[in-house]
Amino acid sequence: MTPSAAPAAPGWIRPLGRTGLQVSAVCLGGGPLGSMPDLFGRDVPADEGVETVLAALDSPIRFVDTSNGYSDGESERRIGEALRRVGGLPAGVTVATKVDPRDGDYSGDRVRASVAESRERLGLDVLPLVHLHDPEFWSFDELSAPGGAVDALVALREQGEVGAIGLAGGRTQEIARYLALGVFDVLLVHNRWTLLDRSAGALLDEAERQGMGILNAAVHGGGILAKQEGGPTTYGYRPAPPEVLDAAEAMRRVCAEHGTDIATAALQFSVRDPRIGATIVGMSRPQRVAQTVAAAQADLPEEIWPALEALLPPARTWLDAE
Repeated sequence: MTPSAAPAAPGWIRPLGRTGLQVSAVCLGGGPLGSMPDLFGRDVPADEGVETVLAALDSPIRFVDTSNGYSDGESERRIGEALRRVGGLPAGVTVATKVDPRDGDYSGDRVRASVAESRERLGLDVLPLVHLHDPEFWSFDELSAPGGAVDALVALREQGEVGAIGLAGGRTQEIARYLALGVFDVLLVHNRWTLLDRSAGALLDEAERQGMGILNAAVHGGGILAKQEGGPTTYGYRPAPPEVLDAAEAMRRVCAEHGTDIATAALQFSVRDPRIGATIVGMSRPQRVAQTVAAAQADLPEEIWPALEALLPPARTWLDAE
C-alpha cells in the first residue's frame, strides 16, 4: 500500500527501520544550507540558511539531514543556531549528520573527532543518527579493518554517543560491500533511485531484508528533474548521456499532459515508495520548505506512474560506470 504524503495523514510520519526513530516523509537536506556555490549554483548567506531551518521546524517536516563536511561544518553551525533559537531540539524532530574525513584522514580517530565536532556545532549531547559518509572513495580494507572507521562508528553507538548508524553513499558496487558487513541501521542512497535511474534497486532490497531504515536523496538528479523547462543537462554531477536527456524531456511532456511538473513527480516517485522512510530534499531558501511540502502532497493521477515508467532509460549503471 502506498503511504499518503499528506502531512496530516498517517503515512506522513514513518518508522525508520529498526532504529526506533520516527521521521517525516520529507527531510530537509542540509547540503545547500552552508553555501556550496560550486555545487548548488549560489552563495547562501548565514541568515538565510538559519531561516530555512526555522521554516522547516515550523512546518510538517520533522527531519533534518546534514554532514560534518558540508561547507567545512557551516551547514551544521547554521542548523545548530536555528535549534538554539527555538530552545533546543523540538520534540519529535530528528537531526542526522555524517562523519567526514579531514586532510586525507578517515581513521577511527577521525570518526570520533568528527562526531565530537558535530555534537558541538549542533548543540546536541547525543546524535540521533550518524552516517559513514561517501566511503566508496576510500579503501574498503582500511575503513572496515579492526579499529578503523566502521569499528569506531559501531563503538560510538554502543557507548550511547550515537543513537543509530547509517551508510550514506552513491557508488552502488562499493556501497554493497559495506552493506554486507551487516552493522548499519540505515542506508542512504542518492541519485540512484529516481525517475531516471534505478541502479540502487538491489541495495534497497538488501537493506529492507536486513530491517534497515532507507533514506533517498537527490531525487531531482542534481537539477535535471527539478525544472519543467530548461535547467541543467547533468545528472548526478556529471554530463547526462543523450538517452537520459531524451527520457527527461519525454517525462516533462507526460507530466504536463497530466497537469503537473517533473519536479513534483520526481519527489512523489520517492515519497510514495513504502520502503523509503524519508526523501531528502536540499533546501536553502525559506520559501522552498512550503513549496516542497505542497509538492509532496499534490494530488497526481495514478495513471501518470506507468506512463513515466515506460520512459525509463535503458537499464545500465551509466552513473557508476568505470
